[in-house]
Amino acid sequence: MISLRLQPYTNVKPNECPSLPFPPLSCPSRFSPLNLSRRRIAPRLIIRAMDTTQHFDYESHLSQRLTKSTKLKIAIVGFGNFGQFLAKTLVKQGHTVFAHSRSDYSEKAAELEVSFFKDADDLCEEHPDVILLCTSIISTEFVLRSLPLQRLKRNTLFVDVLSVKEFPKSLFLQILPQDFDILCTHPMFGPESGKESWKDLSFVYDKVRIGNGESRELRCERFLDIFKNEGCRMVGMSCAEHDRHAAESQFITHTMGRVLEKSSLHSTPINTKGYETLLNLVDNTTSDSFDLYYGLFMYNKNAMEQLERLVLAFESLKTELCGHLHDLLRKQLFGKAEEGVERPGDRMLLPELPQNGSLLFSRSENTNKERSYFF
Repeated sequence: MISLRLQPYTNVKPNECPSLPFPPLSCPSRFSPLNLSRRRIAPRLIIRAMDTTQHFDYESHLSQRLTKSTKLKIAIVGFGNFGQFLAKTLVKQGHTVFAHSRSDYSEKAAELEVSFFKDADDLCEEHPDVILLCTSIISTEFVLRSLPLQRLKRNTLFVDVLSVKEFPKSLFLQILPQDFDILCTHPMFGPESGKESWKDLSFVYDKVRIGNGESRELRCERFLDIFKNEGCRMVGMSCAEHDRHAAESQFITHTMGRVLEKSSLHSTPINTKGYETLLNLVDNTTSDSFDLYYGLFMYNKNAMEQLERLVLAFESLKTELCGHLHDLLRKQLFGKAEEGVERPGDRMLLPELPQNGSLLFSRSENTNKERSYFF
């Protein structure tokens, strides 16, 4: 930008005309004696200041500084199916994403604009703000112990996305130095259920250990904002409470899906909506590895109780069905001879289950125990 200022001519000679882009009306001319006698004062433009070219675009520089303050450097450890699924959204939101995995995913990482590191030491020397563990449940401890923690910044934030929560929380507290921050999370969706959108899908999190300091709190919030900005339903919940609910929902869902898979269900020309739902359940659950299902059972102490309840529920339902069939046969055989005779135990209810780790009573033991209440 050029700044101009008007300044009058004070020393205009009769035979001179100032060199301007256009001649002023009051400019004296040698052919005009009248103008020579009048000598009117004519204005002229003088450059007072001009912006010089800067070494950098200041506004662009400020924009870059703002971006750096709101974006994170996130290292994904375990770049399998789920890690790649999360990386797409992280990159889309402008975060810098690194990846490391036991297998070579360098080509896939390049497609997603992710920097892939075959060596964990090289990854940690990038000093990421967040280490995001996307490993399987059963390999989490091995992977965590193999990371060169000494090469990371002392207050690095560690995040997991496992389907169980008390197990990784215990590992983090046991292995990670005190200065490291810990955030346990569980996206309640995956590559299949979240391939279209994450809107209204649940995201569970527990701030296990976030150090004092505004920068560390902001870093945790910025990571949570990744899922909040995608429309997830954010659910703050303790790891213990999560595992209780997950055993009743996620573990049972995966169990039923795998039971139905073993039944070899197939689509038919007359599928009902309910049957279509069962087929979709089989597809969604069996697309995950068996290691995931085994981890849901092995590393959630509430899973055994749910499995026992499920087995007893099948036995109870089978007994009820057989009981109705038996009644029907008796009526056909004996007719009205037994009308008005009341028979107890027409409907079998599930006994109250003991706490995890306790053995269930056998049927005979349950029967004797119930009789002892009345005699």
